[in-house]
Amino acid sequence: MEPISIIITALSAGAIAATKETAGVAVKDTYQGLKALIKKKFESQPKAQMVLEEHETDPETYEAPLKKKLTEAGADQDAAIIQAAQALLNQVKEQPGGQQIITQNISNVKYAATSGSGNASISGINEQGTSKEG
Repeated sequence: MEPISIIITALSAGAIAATKETAGVAVKDTYQGLKALIKKKFESQPKAQMVLEEHETDPETYEAPLKKKLTEAGADQDAAIIQAAQALLNQVKEQPGGQQIITQNISNVKYAATSGSGNASISGINEQGTSKEG
C-alpha cells in the first residue's frame, strides 16, 4: 500500500476504532499521536487542519481533500507520520472487529481513487494477501 493510503486508512480506522468502547488506550493514544504529527505538519495551514478535523466525523466526504492536503504538505514522505500510521493500523487490527474496519477503509480508499476525476496512477494495492496492480 502506498504511504498516502496507509495514512488515510489509519486515520479512518483510528477514528472509527477510537469511538468504540472496546478500543484500548493504546489505540486511542496512537490515533491522537498520529493526528498531532499531522497537525504539526499543517501548522501554517488552517484549511488543512479543518479538513483533518472534518475527516474525523465524515471520512467519506473529506477523504479526497485530506489526501490532497497531506500530499501537498509532504506527509506521505514523512517517516514519523508513516510509522505512526502503520503502528495504528497494527493496533486496530488486534482489536475486536479491527481487521474488518481496516478492510472496509481500504475498499473506500480504492473506490475514492478510482471514482475521482483527473489523472491518477495506482499500483501495488494489497488486500488480504493478494496484490492488484493497476
